[in-house]
Amino acid sequence: MLKSPRTLHRLAVVSYLSLLVLLLAWLIWLSPPPEALISVAVIALVGPLLLPLRGLLHARRYTMAWSTMLILVYFVHGAASAATPGINRWLGLAEVALVVVYFTTAILYIRATGSKAHGRRRRGEKQVAVPDSEKDSG
Repeated sequence: MLKSPRTLHRLAVVSYLSLLVLLLAWLIWLSPPPEALISVAVIALVGPLLLPLRGLLHARRYTMAWSTMLILVYFVHGAASAATPGINRWLGLAEVALVVVYFTTAILYIRATGSKAHGRRRRGEKQVAVPDSEKDSG
């Protein structure tokens, strides 16, 4: 099982970037919409994926967390496309697979890099604040 946060982060980023490339290839080359709608489709489908990209590349936990909510839209898009005939079925299945890999690795990464305070709360330990007067006499 994957436990290394570094490996989980890399796999999440690779699957996210693969999804980005898949959607671009899908909309521009593999099965493009009518010519007048290509730019609108690219902005609507690829644009939102660019928003968390910087935070994902820098391994920010908060960005990973909210991007898992964003990625669910692409799961729905892929599932709907998988129900259509032709090449869109295979592109939709590929999109769903990439979304599942990203979602799973992102959640595992967030769990693996949990804060120490969160770990203490889960184990039932209490955090005791030390007064400043005791810190100095220490």
